[in-house]
Amino acid sequence: MCGIVGVSAASYVNQAIFDALTVLQHRGQDAAGIVTCHEGRFFMRKDNGLVKDVFRTRHMKRMAGVVGIGHVRYPTAGSSHSAEAQPFYVNSPYGMALAHNGNLTNADAIKNHLFRTELRHINTHSDSEILLNVFAHELQQLSKLSVTPNDIFTAVERVYARCEGGYAVVSVINGYGLVGFRDSNGIRPLVFGERDVGNGKEYMIASESVALDVLGFRLIRDVYPGEAIYIDQHRQLHTRQCVSKVAYTPCIFEYVYFARPDSILDDISVYKSRIRMGQKLADKILLDHPDHDIDVVIPIPDTSRTAALELATQLGVVYREGFVKNRYIGRTFIMSGQTQRKRSIRQKLNAIDLEFVDKNVLLVDDSIVRGTTCKQIIEMARDAGAKKVYFCSAAPAVRFPNVYGIDMPTKSELIAHGQSDKEVGQQIGADWLIYQALNDLIEAVRAGNPNIETFDCSVFDGKYLTGDIDEAYLNQLAMQRNDSVNLAHSDERESEVIDIHNESA
Repeated sequence: MCGIVGVSAASYVNQAIFDALTVLQHRGQDAAGIVTCHEGRFFMRKDNGLVKDVFRTRHMKRMAGVVGIGHVRYPTAGSSHSAEAQPFYVNSPYGMALAHNGNLTNADAIKNHLFRTELRHINTHSDSEILLNVFAHELQQLSKLSVTPNDIFTAVERVYARCEGGYAVVSVINGYGLVGFRDSNGIRPLVFGERDVGNGKEYMIASESVALDVLGFRLIRDVYPGEAIYIDQHRQLHTRQCVSKVAYTPCIFEYVYFARPDSILDDISVYKSRIRMGQKLADKILLDHPDHDIDVVIPIPDTSRTAALELATQLGVVYREGFVKNRYIGRTFIMSGQTQRKRSIRQKLNAIDLEFVDKNVLLVDDSIVRGTTCKQIIEMARDAGAKKVYFCSAAPAVRFPNVYGIDMPTKSELIAHGQSDKEVGQQIGADWLIYQALNDLIEAVRAGNPNIETFDCSVFDGKYLTGDIDEAYLNQLAMQRNDSVNLAHSDERESEVIDIHNESA
């Protein structure tokens, strides 16, 4: 999962993009990058690390321009080498930079075609660079010295015709402006907003509405599936539906885990959807364990808090904070290697013993992926003195890998793959385990926007919306994602990142 932002403004956008990226930091902590455009030149800074560490005052001073894009990354395709950090840039035509959240499911076929037929060389393992080169090639094929909004939309239409998967994109075209578009299934989120200035309007395109909120932009709406947004160099907004056959099927895992609770995605409040998840879980507990002996409900911070509090309220059980989180440890299920994940969990959470001693505790988490985290947390609860430890997941059992931009592991690494709920409960050491039912999860999210009839639930039900995913593809994905490969990538030598004009980083 990644976070993207693009800004077109009346004054320099470097600070606005930086501020937006810090708000989107939860979507990726591996790398960050910004590209701005000024008087026909691009200025770029990107490197591995958090936003606050990648950008220093000396970098920000060089990043002139009233239009630009930014990106925070964790890798779903390619390695964690700093060369894979986004945005990416190409000289021809005009000069173009692009940042992308998601995953192209036909990236290898496109890459071969770009090299063999279109004579474009891809320098990294990132499908974002592939997407940029497809967009650049299609714009170049128009063979125009100067392009119109219609030309840009035509090029985007051709990108849709070639690129499959789930993706949201922001791009800067030198001398023309800012472009954003979203896959035809609407899997990956993308919103845009505006704010008034003395001489017109300024625009922002971002992964989540919270990025607009903190910078004073009004949310206009979500970018529709298959739609492109273009803000020209005069800050005039142009939109076009570039794909006639679309489906509105956003990724439901955004609401479970990834998105910030204060975001609105596809007209659905993430916060309210999590409240409804807690209500549904409470109903299921009362159905399965009507005579439960739960003394206290404790969330596993941070994402599960909203659902856990509502669950406790519905059950009439005390809610307590039982774990203190170290906020300087990254998300464990995307870390390379089981040993690193286990070590980081003990560094990440510490139990408050007095909330556990001699109590029957219900722990609530947003989801269970590998099972590494919840197994160790249950052990921590018992070590802190809990008599019984029950466990609830606000999401259904994750039994299938994600292919649309979330780096969930291979099937063999998913604790629920091929196992019953009872077997998973035994393996993680819970006295009993309850998963959210998929239909209940869909109802909890869909209640915020009944116009959305279906969601991408592929990690739960194995139904891949793009129709191009088979066992051979999943096996290839497994080879790219397994822990040994990830560890090898993480050992790659880091190279110094310089900006486009070869100034010192």
